[in-house]
Amino acid sequence: MNKMIHQILVKPLITEKVTESQEQKNRYGFVVALNANKIEIANAIEKKFNVEVVKVRTVRHQGKTKTQFTKGGRFTGRTPKFKKAYVTLKEGQKIDFFENV
Repeated sequence: MNKMIHQILVKPLITEKVTESQEQKNRYGFVVALNANKIEIANAIEKKFNVEVVKVRTVRHQGKTKTQFTKGGRFTGRTPKFKKAYVTLKEGQKIDFFENV
């Protein structure tokens, strides 16, 4: 199936842990579509950022159950599921997320 790049890559992960991993291991994090596989993720990143991907690791997160107490009673719901991808780039290449800011 030929998916669009913006359907596969939801947003970049910008956390302290991922930023440290970018500097030390040349590894970047992205939130991706739940049904995207590693090959589609690698191809989307290579096309969008014009870099060469060496390795892709994925992690699926299940949504948490949350409870809210209000005057009207108790409400229980779930946070959405999501999938993260950690992408290692070829030595010497990098992605600049803030180039257009």
